[in-house]
Amino acid sequence: MHSAERGSTRIADRVIAKIASQAAREALRPASDVRRAGGKPPHAAVAVRDRPGRDGLRGEAKVRVAVELGYPSDIGAQCGAVRRQVSGRVRTLAGMDVREVAVTVERLYAPAGAARGRAQ
Repeated sequence: MHSAERGSTRIADRVIAKIASQAAREALRPASDVRRAGGKPPHAAVAVRDRPGRDGLRGEAKVRVAVELGYPSDIGAQCGAVRRQVSGRVRTLAGMDVREVAVTVERLYAPAGAARGRAQ
């Protein structure tokens, strides 16, 4: 069977965005529980460009992930962890090369009880 006879697989951008969002949650899970603190879970926007045949990958993705982080914390380290996890998961699960993962910190929040402890 020739490659033209086999067809191709196209993964929708929204599927890649869901993979990226879940990967960001995984990366941040040890550091904080965003929902319990009143924050929103990470969300992602994705731009996918088809590039079949390159290193056996199905395409190339640029990912933008928005997160809310607890403060004080090592914001740079958390953003780096998100970039690594998103890139690895998209490559593994969708077979795509990730050219860029831009992490935007939309909000910083104080963990539950932290604000009360400072006020005393």
